[in-house]
Amino acid sequence: EVQLVESGGGLVQPGGSLRLSCAASGFTFSSYTMSWVRQAPGKGLEWVSGINSGGGSTICKDSVKGRFTISRDNARKTLYLQMNSLKPEDTAVYYCAKAPDGGSTWYPLDEYDYWGQGTQVTVSS
Repeated sequence: EVQLVESGGGLVQPGGSLRLSCAASGFTFSSYTMSWVRQAPGKGLEWVSGINSGGGSTICKDSVKGRFTISRDNARKTLYLQMNSLKPEDTAVYYCAKAPDGGSTWYPLDEYDYWGQGTQVTVSS
């Protein structure tokens, strides 16, 4: 059974940092692209960042460039999102998602086949 379990969310002041983790099980983690997707209150899902299966290629949305860094540890079957210089507009539930294969860093949201339960990130003073 595929499982994705996020952790590391919380309440942080503007300008602060958080590191999200996503522990994967039930599939060959190192064979698949993984992404972080978020959903702000009252809004739809928004793709944030992706990393290919080997970890050598990453991509992120313009609004988080220079602030967020995606990475993965294939030996530990864990995906990470380091978030620095957080802004109130980063407030959202953050989900990790498994892509259908490992070649690209980006896929349309409806192609991701497994999702975690999400972790809440709140940026507020």
